[in-house]
Amino acid sequence: MDSLSSISKIASSGLRAQGERMRVVSENVANANSTSNTPGGDPYRRKTIAFNELLDDLSGSSLVEITDIERDMTDFTVRYEPQHPGADNNGYVKLPNVNPLIEMSNMREASRSYEANLTMLEQARSMRTQLIDLLE
Repeated sequence: MDSLSSISKIASSGLRAQGERMRVVSENVANANSTSNTPGGDPYRRKTIAFNELLDDLSGSSLVEITDIERDMTDFTVRYEPQHPGADNNGYVKLPNVNPLIEMSNMREASRSYEANLTMLEQARSMRTQLIDLLE
């Protein structure tokens, strides 16, 4: 029964990590066109998430932990729009450093990883139920 608990713990840590990853990616997609309304101001800056392996001392299992959610410091692109409220003195507006195609790829990967962890959790529950049935 101990190994089934380890499986559940591993899958749960993966669910939490991928759920948070989906939240970060969703925020990026939602702000892909968010510019500043202050002349020359910075627009939304893309967020990134980093994971690390965490060893669970009790079970010896490798879990996933979120280590950082940071801002992507790559350069903004600019577009000439002198009428925009966020345009600088030369008429250029800074655009977010979010690439929707990359974000959608990240979302798909996070979603698939989330589903895989959920399936693993469901299988562990099923195996636990079958074991209890056998013991009765």
